[in-house]
Amino acid sequence: MSTAVVVQARTRSSRLPGKVLLPLVGAPLLQRMLERVRAARAPTPFELVVATTTDTGDDLIVELCRRMDVRCFRGHPTDLLERHHGAARSAGADVVVKIPSDCPLIDPEAIRLVLEAWNASGGRLDYLGNLHPPSWPDGNDVEVVSIDALSVALHEATAPHEREHTTPFLWDRPERFRLGNVVWPGGRDLSMTHRFTVDYLADYLLVRAAYDALWSEARPLFSVDEILALLEAHPWIARLNEAFAGVNWYRHHLGALRTVAAGRTRPEPRSP
Repeated sequence: MSTAVVVQARTRSSRLPGKVLLPLVGAPLLQRMLERVRAARAPTPFELVVATTTDTGDDLIVELCRRMDVRCFRGHPTDLLERHHGAARSAGADVVVKIPSDCPLIDPEAIRLVLEAWNASGGRLDYLGNLHPPSWPDGNDVEVVSIDALSVALHEATAPHEREHTTPFLWDRPERFRLGNVVWPGGRDLSMTHRFTVDYLADYLLVRAAYDALWSEARPLFSVDEILALLEAHPWIARLNEAFAGVNWYRHHLGALRTVAAGRTRPEPRSP
């Protein structure tokens, strides 16, 4: 089975425009993230694909992919379901791994664990992830979908949030699709208290501080446990984005989502 890891990326982010190109220790954020994805010790080989848009503003992403020798697919600016499907088809993939580009601290171990669990399922699943329900610190999102299931979603999903977020059509229908979830080893759940994704300037400041403290050319990879130890040793870093802990896209769609409870999201903090 051919596997494609698809990282969706664009420059026209509504909350923090151009975030994927912000600098992290001398390189664009997207480059640092792709380096971490490539480092995952997956049980089987995968092709890395960046799914960007046809907007001219995303030419910079295409150029970054060219420099890194990463396959790049250009698709619909806002229909992520269509873009993911097109990216997977461009790589001839039977299995599609979805990872957002705003996760520059993603632990390669999270990718390995989810892919190992997928392989161990022996084709008995349509969808497997580590965020439904979540347990890892936010920003370690890994979802795996068969191309057949993704094709069904492409042709049947109609709700805006199903098109924008790619996978809800599948995991919100447990009576129809075979679903699985990989919890964070050790039984902890930091999904609502620790935020390593980048949506706001405060998030970027935390990520930048983590890279400044932990990254080096000799040792460019560091684990989620090392990040947690850094935050414990330097609480000022943790405070940079603590007001946004637990904030995610679910908050806008609680009435439409069948399998997400209100306790899995928080409202944005009000501006002072």
